[in-house]
Amino acid sequence: MEPKLKAKLWVQAQVRACMAAGLFATVARRGDADAGAILLKINQGAAGCGVLTQIRNADGQLVWMRGTGPDPVPEAEADAYIARQVDRDYDLWVVEIEDRSGRPPINGTVID
Repeated sequence: MEPKLKAKLWVQAQVRACMAAGLFATVARRGDADAGAILLKINQGAAGCGVLTQIRNADGQLVWMRGTGPDPVPEAEADAYIARQVDRDYDLWVVEIEDRSGRPPINGTVID
């Protein structure tokens, strides 16, 4: 079993990594400090937004899924997706990252 980093520490590290890469990132919603799941809202400005959500693959490894699909969606649609996820899991963290290119600023596998 892989070691698990507490959600709050992972979020703080991700925000700092984005800032170091020249991307603006902010914690849009705080969840459970120890075990909250994490959503990343990638804001591409006028092009729209995408939302990445953590899931486990068939092997139990943590991967990222494009919750709103492979293409950017209007920001209101991304926010509605996030709101539905928060309704299901109140411990959820949301990190919003501004990146006009829309590239996922995380290490790990991203699936559609």
